Amino acid sequence: MKLNKKISKLKKTTKSVRVKLFFTLCVVITMVVLLLIIVNNVVLEKFYLYNKTKGIIQIYEQINTSYNNRLSNEAMEQNLKTLAIKNNLDIIIKINENIIMLETDKYKSNYEDEIKEFYNIKNDGETLKSLYKDKNISINLVKENDTKVNYIIVVAMLDNGYELYMKTPTSGIQESARISNNVLIALGVAVIIISGIVASVVSKKFTAPILELNDIAQKMSNLDFSQKYEDKDTEDEINNLGKSINVMSDKLKNTINQLTVNNTELEKDIERKSKIDEMRKQFISDVSHELKTPIALIQGYAEGLVENVNVDDESREFYANVILDEANKMDRLVKQLLELMKLEYGKLEFNNESFEIVNLINEVIKKSNVMLQENNIKVIFNQKDNIMVYADIFYIEQIITNYLTNAIKYSKEVNGEKKIEVNITSNLEKKKIRVSVFNSGENIDESELQRIWGRFYKIDSSRNREKGGTGIGLAYVKAIMNNYKNEYGAINKTGGIEFFFDVDMENT
Repeated sequence: MKLNKKISKLKKTTKSVRVKLFFTLCVVITMVVLLLIIVNNVVLEKFYLYNKTKGIIQIYEQINTSYNNRLSNEAMEQNLKTLAIKNNLDIIIKINENIIMLETDKYKSNYEDEIKEFYNIKNDGETLKSLYKDKNISINLVKENDTKVNYIIVVAMLDNGYELYMKTPTSGIQESARISNNVLIALGVAVIIISGIVASVVSKKFTAPILELNDIAQKMSNLDFSQKYEDKDTEDEINNLGKSINVMSDKLKNTINQLTVNNTELEKDIERKSKIDEMRKQFISDVSHELKTPIALIQGYAEGLVENVNVDDESREFYANVILDEANKMDRLVKQLLELMKLEYGKLEFNNESFEIVNLINEVIKKSNVMLQENNIKVIFNQKDNIMVYADIFYIEQIITNYLTNAIKYSKEVNGEKKIEVNITSNLEKKKIRVSVFNSGENIDESELQRIWGRFYKIDSSRNREKGGTGIGLAYVKAIMNNYKNEYGAINKTGGIEFFFDVDMENT
């Protein structure tokens, strides 16, 4: 749903850019057209009158020159007719009371009416402005009262004494302005339509890379740096921006990766410090808990020696031996606790090597022969073929010794005999072997099977000190196996209980 909203928002943004570009072009074109219309209506007329005035002055000078050159009447008439038609003029030349006038279709055939009309316009019309004036020529813009038409009226005196009259309507300029305005409006509409098409094409060309950059930026905001801007091999600003975003993306990715690595290392450091602190607290707690009894014994027997409770040498020696024995137990317990802590918190490095597990088990059994004979326990271990495993032989020996020692301590007669069975099974698929030690005796309650692996855990209150153990043997096994990430455990079986652990086979 969020993705759809983002896509919709991007589409709206694209439309907005295109619409803005289109309307911007429309506004610019409209303003240009309006400006040209204003120029047509305001400036064009002035420009027209200015140029017309200059042209009339030139015509005056040309007519004056023609008379000075004494052209024939026929040549003069043709010359004046040409000037009149070419410049849209009515020309009247008055010689005293005689009138010479051009014979063209646009002039009246009655010269008197023509003169009369000229004077009506000149004398009765409204003079709008004087366009030019000197001692020989006067040019005015006049508005005729009847027709409301504007005329340019010229009254001049030629060098030969003839009077020159000329007039021309200015309606052409208004017509030209109107036509020009219509053309400009039509042109503006056409340009707007064309610009709309151009804006659509151009905006699409520009918005496509912008959309791509926006998509990249969105992904970057979500820490996804997989998408890169495709270089278009151009030197425009958008392509340069795309390349800059690619560089920024790579730098951000590297920086975040480095921060992640640093953060991971920092977390590990914090975790290590936390574990060390926890280990320290646990160690103090365990030591203070387990050393209370031997310290109390040492203190009691030491006070007896100090106070000479028993004066004979034999009693004093017994007291001293008890103190020494308890001190040795305390020393052994502290060392075992320190090693257990290191195992549990990953502070020990194993010296892994290949060795024969069957030979190792036989050696441990051989070392325990005295205890086995004292307790009248039969050991069954029938594995003949040696199996090569890969681990730290010292710690594997510790586990086997611990299992065998516990089996000896807690074996009981079942069907008239005490026995211990040691077995090895192989799991070729997992490339592991399982060593199991079974002893005859009582089963352990199922609720206790997981709890026995804790430090100093006792199934009953009498078991630990009477059997001479420290209570951390199984916790020691658990710590070693957790470091190897191998399975271990205890299973109740008919007539006894079995402890097992897995070890890796030798890599071949």
